[in-house]
Amino acid sequence: MELRQLRYFLKAKELLNFTEAAAALNISQSTLSQQVKQLEDELNIPLFNRIGKRITVTEAGHLFSEYALQSINRANEGLLLLRDLKNLNTGKITIGVIYSMRILFAKILIRFANQYPNIQIKVVFGTTKDLLERLNQHHFDFILTFHDEPLEPHLKYQTLLKANMVLVTARNSSLAHKATISLQEVAELPLALPFSGNNSIQFFDESFGQKNLVPNICMEINDIPTLFEIVKSGRWHTILSETSVNDPDVAAIPIDGKNMRRTIRIISLREAYEKKAVTKFCEMLTEI
Repeated sequence: MELRQLRYFLKAKELLNFTEAAAALNISQSTLSQQVKQLEDELNIPLFNRIGKRITVTEAGHLFSEYALQSINRANEGLLLLRDLKNLNTGKITIGVIYSMRILFAKILIRFANQYPNIQIKVVFGTTKDLLERLNQHHFDFILTFHDEPLEPHLKYQTLLKANMVLVTARNSSLAHKATISLQEVAELPLALPFSGNNSIQFFDESFGQKNLVPNICMEINDIPTLFEIVKSGRWHTILSETSVNDPDVAAIPIDGKNMRRTIRIISLREAYEKKAVTKFCEMLTEI
């Protein structure tokens, strides 16, 4: 059984057409058909039903495809491991980041890119829920997010920092002078909050609920810079992690309560090979 046979099989399964699969692989149809047939002979079971020029995947083909894909992925990880020995002269990393970490993350991103200019970096911002789902689908090398929930055994966690949750108000607001503010006071204010899919807001829904408080939510917005513009009008306030706040025209007031600190973690797939570039990036993050 050869890796190329597995690749040919997976492409044929994807396109359900030997001619199109062969064209996509830049080989002849006869070569593809021959290699797939040899694979079926070795497995002693058909992977495709051949009906004229049409093909369909057999039950065995569906089951085997999962293992074939794992074999291809593991082989690719082995190649990555070898390439990483070349002192980070090439490579690509993909990182998922929550909006609340964009300021601190940007500083590390600039530092890493300056030190390793040949590494291609892709950054995707999103909510904790979206980032975790995409991490489990192997879309990211790692994600940077809030995570206070029970730890999943298939994931690798590294605690980065603890962040206070704060009420963000206009710098000229009558509240701006306060050293702290209670959750009850916050609930009575007109609030413009991040979109409900945001992990921080799920956290506060639970916090308000535990104290039987109903917050006065006037707006939900999935863009933090827009939230700041709304807050600076002086009419509305928002709730964010202190790591989000760097605007001179707003003030951040810590919210009272022992549970008003969130844990920010670096999360990756435990069984996935960790690229050398990822290791270096995470080392820089931990220096925060």
